[in-house]
Amino acid sequence: MKTLECAAEAADAGKRLDAFLSVAFELSRSAVERLLDEGAVTVTGGRAEKNYRLRGGERVTLCLPDPVPAEAEPENIPLDIVYEDDDIAVVNKPAGLVVHPAAGNERGTLVNALLYHCGASLSGVGGVSRPGIVHRIDKDTSGLLVVAKNDRAHQALSAALKVHDVARIYEAIVLGNVKDDRGTVDAPVGRHPVDRKKMTVVKNGAGRAAVTHYTVVERFGRMTHVRCELETGRTHQIRVHMAHIGHPLLGDPVYGGNGTSFERLHKSLFTGQCLHAGTLSLTHPVTGERMTFHAPLPANFAAILQLLRGENE
Repeated sequence: MKTLECAAEAADAGKRLDAFLSVAFELSRSAVERLLDEGAVTVTGGRAEKNYRLRGGERVTLCLPDPVPAEAEPENIPLDIVYEDDDIAVVNKPAGLVVHPAAGNERGTLVNALLYHCGASLSGVGGVSRPGIVHRIDKDTSGLLVVAKNDRAHQALSAALKVHDVARIYEAIVLGNVKDDRGTVDAPVGRHPVDRKKMTVVKNGAGRAAVTHYTVVERFGRMTHVRCELETGRTHQIRVHMAHIGHPLLGDPVYGGNGTSFERLHKSLFTGQCLHAGTLSLTHPVTGERMTFHAPLPANFAAILQLLRGENE
């Protein structure tokens, strides 16, 4: 159980309690209504109804129940297994596939597919909703990720990620002509203060350290093919960092890389941002062998590059 508190200011006088809670605690109206119905909200120590109007000066307390994770179920979803043994599996995830179940995506995820493929052999460290998941990539990003098939492997891989011993290299197409042939973006990433579904570069120690190294692969004038290597692995890190330096990823509707004339002309090729986890290098958590895996560019990504090259001929 988590308890949240805030004070209603004089300027809040006359506001409905449910509207106040939705803004103060960044909750949906439906979530607020449910909590009010369950008696999880008190105003200056007494239970209040959702139509209560604030007078200003009250102490509002909200008791959030602990989340109960739903146990994922096996589903027969085809997987591109690049490598597998008794300890790990390396999967080439297609764009459009969510990694683990969450609100709005309870089924049809990579975890559901892994449970069908691996049975009960996945690591339980990630909990019932994230068995075997050591790291993740976005729904609309394709490419490689490693899965732990036992707790020993999971703990070793998680430790390796923390000390940057797992190399993750991505292919991306960004808007604009990137000035330097190579560079590093060292800028902390955190939750956007207004749009909580987005991440952003933050200051004053509010975010987590994030470092992305990039190298130009090919230039097309109005766009650039770059290769990005993660030193850290924050949510949306490459998308946020490249947008931060003025080069959002082509096809990215969240960070400003969509809506181009090229995208409109070739819309059948786009499933989201042009980002592919093409190379994964790690030390095997049991044998100690250094292993490197490669996944070729998806067909649509390769086709986009060919079209851009054609424009420059």
